[in-house]
Amino acid sequence: MLGRMPSDVLSRQALNRATLARQLLLTREKMTVPRAIEHLVGLQAQLARPPYLALWSRLQGFQRDTLTKLALKRELARGTMMRGTLHLMAAKDYLRYRGLFQPLLDAALRSVLKERATALDLPALLATAKPFLMEKPRTFEEVREHLMKHHVDGDERAMGFATRMGLPLVQVPEEGLEWGWPGNSGFTLAESWLGEKISTDDDASPLVLRYLAAFGPATVADMQSWSGIKPLKDAFEKVRGKLVEFRDEKKRVLFDLPKAPRPPEDTPAPVRFLPDFDNLILSHADRTRVVPEEHREKLSTKNLRVLNVFLVNGHVAGSWSTERKKGTVTLVCKPFEPVKKADKDALAQEGEELLRFSDPDAAKVAVTFAAQ
Repeated sequence: MLGRMPSDVLSRQALNRATLARQLLLTREKMTVPRAIEHLVGLQAQLARPPYLALWSRLQGFQRDTLTKLALKRELARGTMMRGTLHLMAAKDYLRYRGLFQPLLDAALRSVLKERATALDLPALLATAKPFLMEKPRTFEEVREHLMKHHVDGDERAMGFATRMGLPLVQVPEEGLEWGWPGNSGFTLAESWLGEKISTDDDASPLVLRYLAAFGPATVADMQSWSGIKPLKDAFEKVRGKLVEFRDEKKRVLFDLPKAPRPPEDTPAPVRFLPDFDNLILSHADRTRVVPEEHREKLSTKNLRVLNVFLVNGHVAGSWSTERKKGTVTLVCKPFEPVKKADKDALAQEGEELLRFSDPDAAKVAVTFAAQ
């Protein structure tokens, strides 16, 4: 059973550097886009733009057209996965793991809709929606209109949400768009878009190894926070013989892959800009390895949007946004704590490069720092 206490203790700083290494944030890696997305077990994609910015911060020479072309070739899939949120996945990973998340999505449906869920005839509802979505990509406004024609006394919003949670759907990319997907993307059935069946294998233990490769060393609770799936203790138990164990400073057991990178604590960490909802921020129960506890409440808005953030010495040190005025695009850094001049200079240089990537048509780019 899990629980044998290992002797090696990893400090919070050691966990920080290990996590940054796994997240490709200690140096921009020479890695293909498909390999990077597969290694990271997907990218948060609540909005269309963040995956592009996430890869720009992690890969050498990343070009946005590369990602869009892979999506159009159906090598990538944007759909509901971890924590019941949209992720951009390698198509084979979506097919392999989407079924594993269905119990989580069913629970989310009941949690959000409460008594409204019990009023739904879910099998009949999904039977109505499935052929409509298989026929061609549909926006959810179209889906709800279709459902109301067949279930005239139904709860329109509840039926739409139930369809989104109950069917394995992907958002369809379009050519010629700045970030690959329109704001009101069409959805279609994953199996018809990707041309293969969704796996029915409910064994989570292979996903444990994938999670640790991208986010380890980590506790069982950390992976549960990342995935939204509980419990996962048995899944860790199944692969325990393939893992090494450590403790953190609070004596919690950390699991890891034997050959995964665990750099020295004093390994330099460059400044980095991360997009909203980046998985680096959302994938551990204890986020203090990257988010100082005093800054945690500053990361999200009242409507639960997780902000763009920047890293200094590997830790979240502030948020950022962009402002456009005529031909000038300005990146505004809002520090959570005092930032040294050398780090400000590095952020200014990195920020200008980010704007040249995200706004290539801007006549002028600039980086400013708001008062703390």
